[in-house]
Amino acid sequence: MFTIRSERQLVQHIEYNLLYRWFVGLNIDEEVWDHSTFSANRERLFNEKIAQKFFSYVLRIAEWRKLVSNEHFSVDGTLIEAWASMKSFVKKDDDSAPQSNPPSDGERNPSVDFNGEKRSNTTHQSSTDPEARLYKKSEGDKARLCHMGHVLMENRNGLTLDTPVTLATGTEEREAALQMAERTVKRVGATLAADKAYDAKEFVEDVRKLKITPHVAQKKNSIAIDARTTRHKGYAMSIKKRKIIEESFGWAKTIGGLRKTRFVGLAKIKCQTIFTFAAYNLTRMATLFGWPLSGFGHPQYVW
Repeated sequence: MFTIRSERQLVQHIEYNLLYRWFVGLNIDEEVWDHSTFSANRERLFNEKIAQKFFSYVLRIAEWRKLVSNEHFSVDGTLIEAWASMKSFVKKDDDSAPQSNPPSDGERNPSVDFNGEKRSNTTHQSSTDPEARLYKKSEGDKARLCHMGHVLMENRNGLTLDTPVTLATGTEEREAALQMAERTVKRVGATLAADKAYDAKEFVEDVRKLKITPHVAQKKNSIAIDARTTRHKGYAMSIKKRKIIEESFGWAKTIGGLRKTRFVGLAKIKCQTIFTFAAYNLTRMATLFGWPLSGFGHPQYVW
């Protein structure tokens, strides 16, 4: 929430920031623990059940204050760049990988020429993060090793309700959207907005089977979304509202540090993503409650 980028930097802040000392229960003259304490306890903290519990508690506050809509939702996906370089993306079961044969001149970073070599997820794999996939989200964009993060947002105040992380594949966005809708959207006749990437006949039909109205942006010559859906005023409102989801992605990547993950492996990245969007919900609620302007002590904002 305060753009502290590393555990070493957090320890430095606790050293001189009295508010941080108070929050973690340290007196002014007490010594702050070593940064390696985080590393020793990360395996215990980065447990998906713990992360999901924290996320649910934050969301429960929003539901209690009636900030969460149960009628109108939006979905979208974003790429999370993996903690792995393109040099680690080598042929599967290839002993000639740069990590296996470090350069003879003693340099840390070996020179590798991939010019003319065709690489794909079928034949190649990252030796640093095997679960990362080579992927690009749009034409003209460069392919990179990444994971795919997904968000289900309620449209009233733009709060995140669900945020899984999956392998970056061509169909994973729509599959994750269906899973999120099935476990989170409970109201019959609720709407689900999405961009043109979700304008696929099979996806729209599956959403309707869940008794949810798909408000998906139309592609040219779309056969999935027609005038039966687009003629309603609610459709235009959903298409406009769904763009708010980009604000959560922007915050998560610039403030929350999710543009490039600092962890390896899908399990840890899932936990990092859940914690990040829980923090986003907290900052969003702070804005809705008026805390930056009115302060925590105002009776209107006391929980």
